[in-house]
Amino acid sequence: MARNKDKPTPVIEPRCLTLQQAADYCALTRSGFSAWQRQGLVPGPIPGTNRWDRKALDAALDKASGLHEAQAQPEDAYTAWKRERDAAICRGSLAPARRSRMARGEPIEDDHER
Repeated sequence: MARNKDKPTPVIEPRCLTLQQAADYCALTRSGFSAWQRQGLVPGPIPGTNRWDRKALDAALDKASGLHEAQAQPEDAYTAWKRERDAAICRGSLAPARRSRMARGEPIEDDHER
């Protein structure tokens, strides 16, 4: 089967990188990359190999640059309730008895349910 010369060949980026490729990927010299590794900014090679995982490098660099926190998971219902409750307690917008029951985690009946 003849190859179509008009269609470009897809580029396959390797996931496992040599030390030199990992350093190049981070725009560092080999010694600079090794220094970052000693400082804990980037991980070491995949255990039992002399290869670095591109995704592990990305994750480590995201964390070091603060992107890890920006991509946090959405807040679950309990955490949202607790945050709102704590804010209401700090504002003093809850009655004292209601505040103390909530602080102890006791169920609170709404007035309209009585």
